[in-house]
Order: sequence, then C-alpha cells, then structure tokens
Amino acid sequence: MDKIRYGLIGAGQIAYSASKQINDCPASEAYGATDFNAERLQKLCTEREIPNSYETTEALLADKNIDAVYIAVPNKFHASLAIQALEAGKHVILEKPFAMNAAEAQEVATAAEKSGKLFTLGMNQRFTEKHQKIVALAREGIFGEIYHAKAFWNRRAGIPSIGTWFGKKELAGGGCLNDIGVHFLDLCLYALNRFDAVSVYGATYTKFGNRGLGDGNWGISDKTETVFDVEDFASAIIRFEDGLTVTLDASWACHQETSSREGVHLFGTEAGADVAAAKVFRDDPIREDYDVIDNVKAEIKYPHCSRFDNLTNAILGKEELCVTLPQAIAVQKILDAIQQSSISGHEVFIDQDAPSSSAQETSSQILNPVNP
Repeated sequence: MDKIRYGLIGAGQIAYSASKQINDCPASEAYGATDFNAERLQKLCTEREIPNSYETTEALLADKNIDAVYIAVPNKFHASLAIQALEAGKHVILEKPFAMNAAEAQEVATAAEKSGKLFTLGMNQRFTEKHQKIVALAREGIFGEIYHAKAFWNRRAGIPSIGTWFGKKELAGGGCLNDIGVHFLDLCLYALNRFDAVSVYGATYTKFGNRGLGDGNWGISDKTETVFDVEDFASAIIRFEDGLTVTLDASWACHQETSSREGVHLFGTEAGADVAAAKVFRDDPIREDYDVIDNVKAEIKYPHCSRFDNLTNAILGKEELCVTLPQAIAVQKILDAIQQSSISGHEVFIDQDAPSSSAQETSSQILNPVNP
C-alpha cells in the first residue's frame, strides 16, 4: 500500500482545508469525494485536484480503492454515515461533534468494534504544537495536583452564517457548544487526562442569532431562512469525583473586546498554565520570584502531525490513535448533560458506563445529507 486513499463525504467549506491536510501528509491522498450538490462537488474536486467524484455516498463507499473516509456533513447525519462507512469496510474520521447524542455515539462505537476498522474524531486542537507541549508537561506531573481548569471559546460575532443548518436544532442538535465549545472542552480533558466527569450544571442562551445578529458570514447562507433555535452562548461547571472542577464557556456571539478569545487554563498546586499560549506559571524558589515560562520545552507525542496524519499512521500501524472512542463518547455525554441541565435548571449526573438516556431515535435510512 503506497498511500492511504481518503474519500470525502461532504464538499462544504471545511472539506477544502481537510483535503489539503490529507494531501500534505506524505502517506495519504484525497482520492475521491461526494456531495449531493454536483456543482459544489465539482468545484472542490477541481480546486483541490481530487481525481474522483461520486454521485452518491453509496458509490464512494463501494470503491475498493478507498481506504478511509472523512465525513463533514450536518450533525444529524454523523452517526448514520459513520456506521454506513464502517460497515462498508472503511476507516473513519468524523468531524465534530460526534453525534446528536451519546446513544448515537455508542451505536457508532459498536459498529466500529464489529467492523474491525479504526474510527476517530477530528479534534484538531489536540495536534497544535503549543497545546501538545503543555499536555506533555501535565503528563510529567509538573503542575502537582490540578484542581481546576477553564476551557473557553468566545466569539464576538461568529455565528456560522445565519440561515445555514448550523442554526437549526433539527440538523445541528445544538449551537456553539457542538461547533466550537467541544474543541476546547476536549482539549482541556485531554490535557487533564480525565474523561470521568460525574456531573454537570449548565446553562444555554439564545440572545443574538434569533434576532439576526452576530453573523460571522461563514458558509453558504439562505438569508431568507429565519429559523435559529440553537444556543449562541453556553456556560457550564463540570465536576469530578475527587473534587476537580472544569468550567466551560462558549459563544458564537457576545459583547466582548476581542473578536475571539479561546483557550484552556490549568490551575495546579505546583504550577499553572495557559495551554493555548504554551505558558507555565510557578514560583521560582531559587530567584524567590514568580516565574512565567513562555518558551516551554517538552518532548511532544505527535510532532508536525495533523488529525489525518494520526489516522493514516494508525492505519499503517505506526502510532496509536490520539482521539479514542471512549474519550469521544465521554465528551458527548458532557455536551448532552449541559443541554439537559439547561432545560431542567438542575445539576445532571453522568453515568459513564451507560449511553445517554435522552437518545433520539436514529433513522435506519441512510440519506444523502445536506451539506454546508
């Protein structure tokens, strides 16, 4: 096998960066793509020099030359298409969020186990070099007991084009939590190496998108579409059995000074860190001063690696998957719990040994999805 050949399901905007990352990896290539919109599909294939296009998902999955698929479609179709691809004998890398809920995510996990193929989520923040450095230091234990962490991604006006599927609960399942909050929640839990949250208290708000405000002009929008029934701001506190707490803030739109602020902060008994800036803060006993280390040195696990490099190398038996199924399911359960807590107004307890009880019925019919 010279290269791992990827098929792309979905030819929306995000497929452009994904196909470039696939082709930038020396061991993989973007071999084919499909989308229900023929014009959009042709544009992607031409601009990214993808040699094969397919009219349907079924046709792409039937091509035995394709080893793995990248799925980037509205969230409603994530689980069904991932299962279809796994059953067709393909390795899968899926855009976030995992699914509409944890029960769907568990169905994908079951299909992956039965197929013997690899499945991962494209959590790209894990592969940023600065982030990896702090993760490596956390694994070494230099922070002592980490008792609290903050994860956040707040945009001032960053709704992905009002009028797209992103603002429709039926297709997206949620708003800023599923789109951007999930990235730094995942990175935070990865840095902590903790995916065993026991409870969540959360609140979600819809304050701007429903008024036609906060548009970030990302994606192809139907400006005549007025439905916006997902959250554009969310906040949560996540609790662990040993007392560790994590706070999460996410927004597509809010009044703040900067257009965007995002990151993870760690608070330990021996040191703290700004993960996004790769800075460590601690007392310096020699200088009797407070030390800010902004040129962190650490041996990182995935140097010069993207999410596609990681899956490709895992397929080739060269490294382990960075984002595992149990981790991905744990994150999805937290997202579910935040939404449930916001509705009930109470703390929601998480059973990490069972799927979410709020499962929506998963259609057995595999549809050609509507893409952004």
